[in-house]
Amino acid sequence: MNAVKKAVVLSSGGVDSTTAMAIAKAEGYEIFSLTFDYGQRHKIELEAAKKVANALEAKRHLVLFIDLRVMGGSALTDDIEVPEYQDRNRHQGEIPVTYVPARNTIFLSFATAWAEVLGALDIFIGVNSIDYSGYPDCRPEYIDAFERMANLATKTAVQGKSRLKINAPLISLTKAEIIRKGTELGIDYGLTHSCYNPLSDGRPCDKCDSCIIRKKGFAEAGIPDPIEQRGSYPGHRVYIA
Repeated sequence: MNAVKKAVVLSSGGVDSTTAMAIAKAEGYEIFSLTFDYGQRHKIELEAAKKVANALEAKRHLVLFIDLRVMGGSALTDDIEVPEYQDRNRHQGEIPVTYVPARNTIFLSFATAWAEVLGALDIFIGVNSIDYSGYPDCRPEYIDAFERMANLATKTAVQGKSRLKINAPLISLTKAEIIRKGTELGIDYGLTHSCYNPLSDGRPCDKCDSCIIRKKGFAEAGIPDPIEQRGSYPGHRVYIA
């Protein structure tokens, strides 16, 4: 009998991480979903991540609390206004204030620890370097570097027993391609949440980078966004940042 393949999947409850989880499931992995409550203003994503984990039959869904508000430095964790979408073609090289310092490094570090405990050889992360906000920790060179570092820092790798693989299956896809892929895999994107600055009732602001990139992706994919069609938002709860 073949051993069960395990994968830790970083999940924000958004389009990209949900698609990455569906890909891992389609490839035969047993899913261990990892979500972070890091003091983000869009806490509604925690509700979405839970729904996604249930829908994709994750073996376990773990939510870790790390309060990054104590450091601040981002519009998602500090008293800084979330800006409206800006065309990246006019702002090359600019990293927006919604960037959370070292967020993916922090998240991947915890994922690496959990993977080592579980005996999982794979971590999936839904980073994308095409239709994205320009965050430095979403680039291929970053993912490659973290994987090299992880295999220098873990017991099983150093002892030559196994190596950890950081899977970023969406990194070179457009948002439209991601949505088409997820749709083929049967994802209900109505469970997901993307907005950085949701209204008090959970509705997206329709102005931030994440909202506009999502809208553009569904439009280019030629697929209606089920959230807009049904007017449904994960949780329907009021969250105060």
